[in-house]
Amino acid sequence: MEVPGSIAVDDRPTVMVTNDDGIDAPGLQSLVRVLVASGHCNVQVCAPDSEKSAVSHSITWRHPLAARRVNIEGAVAFAVSGTPADCTSLGISKALFPLVADLVISGINMGSNCGYHIVYSGTVAGAREAFLNGVPSISISYDWVGGTSSVQDFTFAAEACLPIIGSILSEIKKSSYPRKCFLNIDLPTDVANHKGYKLTKQGRSIIQMGWRPVTSDMHGGKMLSTMTMDVDSVVLTEADASTMSQEHLLFKREVIGGQADDDATDHRSLKEGFITVTPLGALSPANVECEAFLKDWLPNVA
Repeated sequence: MEVPGSIAVDDRPTVMVTNDDGIDAPGLQSLVRVLVASGHCNVQVCAPDSEKSAVSHSITWRHPLAARRVNIEGAVAFAVSGTPADCTSLGISKALFPLVADLVISGINMGSNCGYHIVYSGTVAGAREAFLNGVPSISISYDWVGGTSSVQDFTFAAEACLPIIGSILSEIKKSSYPRKCFLNIDLPTDVANHKGYKLTKQGRSIIQMGWRPVTSDMHGGKMLSTMTMDVDSVVLTEADASTMSQEHLLFKREVIGGQADDDATDHRSLKEGFITVTPLGALSPANVECEAFLKDWLPNVA
């Protein structure tokens, strides 16, 4: 289909950008500006019309999606009433854009996506959906820390990723880029003084979350990203709890602790100041020890 006002197609590669923080998020906006300014690619944007953090790889099935044209200078952009996986799927389907992008980039997320949090991440899912459909992809996240990070850091993060993006596009043009994985990239908090790229593996780091009861006027906390949350400091009193209807109980997530790896995995290397580059696939193989146990156990099941 012809998209009104679309950028003329030339011999440059095409990059499609999506995210889970929403199309107006500073991470996506900074990434698109840097890509457009580089002049090395045509840029498409197909991103959620509102925040969709931590939705993992959920998709919309039972009702149609609405796509609305938005103005992002130098790019052809649509805001979509769906999840990150929806946006990627629609964006590479030829139903929205006349050409399938050479590379899909999901991000830049506000908050890192390492370890087990990759499972929850809508940002990673945006890249995974492209991978499942045979389109090279990467997800990019910045380790945002409230009170330390600034919006300008997203520009630094995008600029730090340009060499990787450029090299991937070059390999795609030569038909030499591997198609059996996609990349998850995390940038450290002090991204302007990063220690360089480091190839890592997915670890087991996770932020442990619990639940607390709240009243209807207390549950205004906002999820910032898959791993970074703005947790409010309201404390529930016995009087508050006693007024809650037993037929309509409200509970809110809260961070109660964390668990990190000791070896050189993605989270550890990120905290050491490296830009971590972690290859991922769609399959989730079991631990070797579990496989060994089950191999002996299953034949003995009655």
